[in-house]
Amino acid sequence: MIQQETLELLEWSRLCQHLATFAATKLGSLSAQKLSIPTNIEESKQLLAQTQEIYRLEQNLDIKWSFDGINDIGDSLERAQLGGMLSGQELLNIATTLAGVRRLRRIIENQEDFPILAELVEDVRTYPEIEQNIYHCIDEAGKVADRASVKLGEIRRHLKDIRDRIVQKLQNIIQRQGGAIQEPVITQRGDRFVIPVKAPQKDQIPGIIHDSSSTGATLYIEPNSIVEWGNKRRQYLRQEQVEEEAILRKLSAEIAEVYDDLDYLLAIATILDLTTAKARYSLWLEGNAPRFINFDQTELITLRQLRHPLLVWQQKHEQGVPVVPINVQVDPKIRVVAITGPNTGGKTVTLKTIGLAALMAKVGLFIPAKEPVEIPWFEQVLADIGDEQSIEQSLSTFSGHIRRIVRITEGLGNQEDQGNRQQATGNSEDQGSSENIPPSPPPPLPPSPPPNTLVLLDEVGAGTDPAEGSALAIALLNYLADHALLTIATTHYGELKALKYQDSRFENASVEFDDQTLSPTYRLLWGIPGRSNALIIAQRLGLNLEIVQEAKTRIGGFSEEINQVIAGLEAQRREQEQKALEAKQLLQKTEKFYTEVSEKATSLQQREQELKRYQEQEVQKAIAQAKEEIAQVIRQLQQGSQTAQKAQQATEALDQITQHQLPKTPKKQASYQPKVGERIRLSNLGQTAEVLEIDEEAQALTVRFGLMKMTVALTEIESLDGKKVEIQTQKKTPTVTATKPDKSASVPIIRTSQNTVDIRGSRVAEAESDLEKAIALATASGILWIIHGKGTGKLRQGVHEFLKLHPQIDRFELAPQNEGGSGVTLAYLK
Repeated sequence: MIQQETLELLEWSRLCQHLATFAATKLGSLSAQKLSIPTNIEESKQLLAQTQEIYRLEQNLDIKWSFDGINDIGDSLERAQLGGMLSGQELLNIATTLAGVRRLRRIIENQEDFPILAELVEDVRTYPEIEQNIYHCIDEAGKVADRASVKLGEIRRHLKDIRDRIVQKLQNIIQRQGGAIQEPVITQRGDRFVIPVKAPQKDQIPGIIHDSSSTGATLYIEPNSIVEWGNKRRQYLRQEQVEEEAILRKLSAEIAEVYDDLDYLLAIATILDLTTAKARYSLWLEGNAPRFINFDQTELITLRQLRHPLLVWQQKHEQGVPVVPINVQVDPKIRVVAITGPNTGGKTVTLKTIGLAALMAKVGLFIPAKEPVEIPWFEQVLADIGDEQSIEQSLSTFSGHIRRIVRITEGLGNQEDQGNRQQATGNSEDQGSSENIPPSPPPPLPPSPPPNTLVLLDEVGAGTDPAEGSALAIALLNYLADHALLTIATTHYGELKALKYQDSRFENASVEFDDQTLSPTYRLLWGIPGRSNALIIAQRLGLNLEIVQEAKTRIGGFSEEINQVIAGLEAQRREQEQKALEAKQLLQKTEKFYTEVSEKATSLQQREQELKRYQEQEVQKAIAQAKEEIAQVIRQLQQGSQTAQKAQQATEALDQITQHQLPKTPKKQASYQPKVGERIRLSNLGQTAEVLEIDEEAQALTVRFGLMKMTVALTEIESLDGKKVEIQTQKKTPTVTATKPDKSASVPIIRTSQNTVDIRGSRVAEAESDLEKAIALATASGILWIIHGKGTGKLRQGVHEFLKLHPQIDRFELAPQNEGGSGVTLAYLK
């Protein structure tokens, strides 16, 4: 009873309603609204693992995880099992459900590392043959189709023929007796075809009157000429109905035969939908999966930035105020946490938030807190929150609290007695192994650990005389420290703050209060008890100072000293938080500065690489231009007879090209060497730095750059006026080496039939023999003109490969553009 009462106090049903909105099917929604809480940790771990796998599954956007077509077919299955006949629409719903569950099972089976879901759907049978039978017999509108049976098809063909005959006869009558017809339409009354006839002219169309208009001016008559056809049609309609029922009963019987499997399939579909709702609700809450810890050992309860799920819903759906998260971290040796602080400070919300977190973990929901989320598995969550006044039962606030606390202690006692009985039963069974030896007295039972229960108490001991209420609260918390795993209690009694210093199992916490704004911040502070702010609030709200002072004297100096100590602790905590915030901001600025410097360095490196590429391109252009000019000089030298004057002119032209193309030697700058303490410029970064140390052997130096020290090479720095460091190494002076004259320089390069071979149109294999002959003939001239044409380039490539390997070929190149370009190759012989 007390556990159900706790669920009501924590508003568990509201959370379940919110969860139900994320379900895709009616069954899933109903299951969410009536969510049951597991009674053992293994079941909770199983539910949590299911939620985690569905959560991961839904993160894959390529997978269409949908419950389309899955319906609540439970009533239909039960009626079929009892021998009832299902309608066409009900059978169609069963078929779509079978297809939908099969699709979900196939998705799970095609995934890797989803063992829990795979085990869940392993035994599900979707009966595709039944699904096909239903689709064959039932059309999309839920009606029995003509193809369902041969007999039904014949009956409906007869019905169509009869209907066509009746319509044709009625149309003829309308055309002949147009004056007697109220409106030229054919309609039905029941299963009989009739035409609207004017009442005064009814004798013109003899027949059976089946209906009349409200005014009596129109009679709906079935002419005598179609009565016989109407009777035949009625007979076929009856036969059609009998055949349709036979088909539906046959399909219903097939469903009844596999009732157990289909009922299990429906249960699995409901579990999948409920688990999917949990995963989607957890994602919406921005929750994280909890890990169940052993609180009796060394693991701490850790719930950082924990938010109340109902307040999150209120914020997002009802435009509520932002939710203030709380931090919960409880040492394993703690058994009781006393939360103090002002009214409306968030103490009760804190209790409910922790209680809901414990229940959410048990049912497989993620907890709206930051990772890691670590919490014990509580077998029971018992709470006394709010007033329980009852005029009918003559209960005061205090009496209501006591009645509920009695039920809590009884719940703890029952759980503890059950554990002791199990332990005693186990011992007695071990001792009864021999009938001749009398059983020895049972050994004393070792002290059992406290029941795995979370107790939440709001305003413990309130509602009565403060002295007696405080004493009762202390006694109750001492009892709960011995008999519950964790108790969290809120109170206004100052005496409870001192329990921490008398018993290591107690801990203090408080809700923060802003003295300046006289309002709570709703933050939970650990290790610091809350101050009594009543007199401060009264004074700032304008209460007579004399009254406040007298109240302070009646409280006593010791209480005031405690408040001052607490105020000092709160001030120190705020100062530490402010310093932590400043350190965080400084770290963010440092990271931003480092990012900017890295981006600038990367940009400079890219610019340097682009400059190098540009320089290389310019050098290549210059080389190509020089080659073209040299080739032109050579062609001029080849034309006509060779004389010493022409050779001298060619030499002068080559000298001019060399002077034009080779870079001019830059003027040597004055040598520069950095000194320790001097400020220099980092060339790559474009920033200034201070020289700290010079390493001449490594040709590097250590500099201070902002807040950092770094080692750079001498080549990467310059003076502030742009001077570079002169590296003391022997550099090879670049010289222009004259090209060794080849045979072409002494032999006139004149194109004749002896040094020219045309292999256009030949294959590479055929061309090689022609090239061998041509090389032998061209040995005297020292050069061979090979005309291979442009084409696809395969012949030219084959020729070049042949020339590379030929021992008589010194080098080869493509002819100038005016001599054939890429269609001609010049081969120079050794």
